[in-house]
Amino acid sequence: MRSKRNLTRFTYEHTAFQGWRLCLSRGGTTFTRYFSDKHYGGGRKALDAAESALEELKTLLEGSKKVNGKLMPSTIRKAEKLLMEH
Repeated sequence: MRSKRNLTRFTYEHTAFQGWRLCLSRGGTTFTRYFSDKHYGGGRKALDAAESALEELKTLLEGSKKVNGKLMPSTIRKAEKLLMEH
């Protein structure tokens, strides 16, 4: 499995974590969430969860209002809550 835009694969032999990292920056804020192979039951399932979360996050952020080019605090809270639910 190869990394994709906004999704990075971590497969190091000597670390405790193997899985996918979602990282998306919008409006001066960076959103990051890790999707572990162990937690989701394999690399493919972790990727599916990460892709689903990424699409939901992009949808939320595309329709959000910005003030002076920055995301509103309420939008940031909604995005963080969305990532925690996945």
